[in-house]
Amino acid sequence: MNKLHPDLIFKIADAAAFAEAQDEGIFAGAPIDLKDGFIHFSTAGQVAETLKLHFKGRRDLVLVAVRTADLGDALKWEPSRGGALFPHLYGSLLMSAVDWTEGVEVGEDGTCTLPSRIG
Repeated sequence: MNKLHPDLIFKIADAAAFAEAQDEGIFAGAPIDLKDGFIHFSTAGQVAETLKLHFKGRRDLVLVAVRTADLGDALKWEPSRGGALFPHLYGSLLMSAVDWTEGVEVGEDGTCTLPSRIG
């Protein structure tokens, strides 16, 4: 893994919607992804802040670890929050690129406990 292009990136998704996508074998994105034209991801170092900023009080979430090597040229690294580069997928996510998933809850104050395997 190098700092700019890690082996895994992370999608935070509604657990029920993602379970449905798993059954179909493809995830087209959450409503915000569809609106923006790409699927939003975070790196391991960005995911806690993303949860805090956008998912306070949510208990119905899943953290999806995705192998960057499986995404090809559809994965772009673009400046976002504070100028940091965030991974954006211009296309649908095939379930074959998912390494693992785990439920995650975010407190009303934005606190959460990330899975130990996130690194």
